[in-house]
Amino acid sequence: MAPRIKSPLTLNTAQARAIWLRAQRLDTPEPFGSGPEAVAAAVAHLGYVQIDTINVIERCHHHILYSRIPAYRRADLAAAQSLDKSVFEYWTHALSYVAASDLRFFLPAMKAHREEPKRWSAVGGREEARKLLARIRKQGALTIRDIDTDVLVEKAHLWASKKPSKGLLERAFYDGELVVSARAGMLKTYELMDRHFGWEKRPTPASERQVTAYGLDRALGAQGVVSLDSICHLDAPRKKAVAELIAARVKRRELAPVRIEGAEKTPHWMSRDLLDAAPPEPYAGLVHILSPFDPLIIQRKRTKLIFDYGHVFEAYLPKEKRLFGYFALPVLVGDRIVAVLDLKTDRAAGKLLIQQWTWRDGQGTVEQKARIEDELARFERFQLGG
Repeated sequence: MAPRIKSPLTLNTAQARAIWLRAQRLDTPEPFGSGPEAVAAAVAHLGYVQIDTINVIERCHHHILYSRIPAYRRADLAAAQSLDKSVFEYWTHALSYVAASDLRFFLPAMKAHREEPKRWSAVGGREEARKLLARIRKQGALTIRDIDTDVLVEKAHLWASKKPSKGLLERAFYDGELVVSARAGMLKTYELMDRHFGWEKRPTPASERQVTAYGLDRALGAQGVVSLDSICHLDAPRKKAVAELIAARVKRRELAPVRIEGAEKTPHWMSRDLLDAAPPEPYAGLVHILSPFDPLIIQRKRTKLIFDYGHVFEAYLPKEKRLFGYFALPVLVGDRIVAVLDLKTDRAAGKLLIQQWTWRDGQGTVEQKARIEDELARFERFQLGG
């Protein structure tokens, strides 16, 4: 058994990797079980599962769940969202699935969104919004296709055009008036939030202090060892409040300061409970083909520090500047990212295409290649709905 870590301490990168993989539940074959209950448990533990529109292979929210639930089916997420109502969609650092049990921590953000004056003038006035909500209240949940008779307005972004009806739905969603009650691909069904959850009275919104504690606790649970950047990913305004809470917990001996080799000047912390436990042993058994939006990969600087792998999303680069390919996926074997695969699903032909296979150290072992090929066969079945 590995020796217990004592504080104050410096973790080497192998220890940091083992702790993070344990926190991400990527070091055990079936950490959450199966079915809709496994989806709810995975989302609750990870804190969020990011949603994205790209479908070169299966969309990332399904991919992230598949990486931790071997028997995952898309219908399990649909059931968790629409039937069990154990997960819901909202903004974290991006649009994500979040545990419904955490909804009260998002109510203050919804209230702030409603009260921002610019929101009301962006896509129509209050009267238009009231009419939309009244229609849903009377006729039931609807999709954009049910009301989409508007002409396309001028593009506000390179990747998205808005129609007034879509803008109204999205604003009511971020205001907390509507919830996405079902999703078919990227087609969303909107329902009144209170009716979807069957509330007679809404949950009590969390206080600002509780929201700060929620963000810290969520990061500690899903990351094991945290920094201000990893806790407040793409949310720098929260850093001051989080830093104050960390200082208070260190003083109460609930958190311990740690350093990671190679980043000694960047403060990190971990739970005292984790500090007193024997660190996970390195292992080499499991293979995961990870989404570029996976929580293990999405914080690029952290992944570079702990895994010595700096992922670049090359879909946005000109072809001649790509090293790993248009939609490259890191391959985790045990506790190391050993390869990067550029994959594409040819749904018409019923095949998973390997566009490019790149070994990170020049050449993988025969055993690694065999394990990755076994996982690719399973990954292909998942891509094609098997």
